[in-house]
Amino acid sequence: MATDKKFTVAGISKLNGEYKVRFANDIMRIKVLAKHGHEDIRLADLEGEFTKLDAARAILALEDFEDATAQATITEYIEDNTPKAKAAPAPKAVVKAAPKAKAVKTAKVTEDEDAPF
Repeated sequence: MATDKKFTVAGISKLNGEYKVRFANDIMRIKVLAKHGHEDIRLADLEGEFTKLDAARAILALEDFEDATAQATITEYIEDNTPKAKAAPAPKAVVKAAPKAKAVKTAKVTEDEDAPF
């Protein structure tokens, strides 16, 4: 999340046919949403202050948001805003080559006893 703000009110509303999760610090936010053309406004007072993600999780379990539309809207918000854990890169396989056999130089040995070393 880009912000650490805390909210005491959360819910959903419909604007231009699209449902969205809404957050506020006062239940009177309903008046502002209605004034701006929102429909099906459902906000709930939360018991304490929550981040947006925690507030969405809290209202997911409330009775006022049990219908399929509310559940889908809230679940989508949670999925979209849950921080993704970075996947650890798969370890690269280390292939060790078999050690090469060392070439052995052979020399012709002549048995010449009179030859110096």
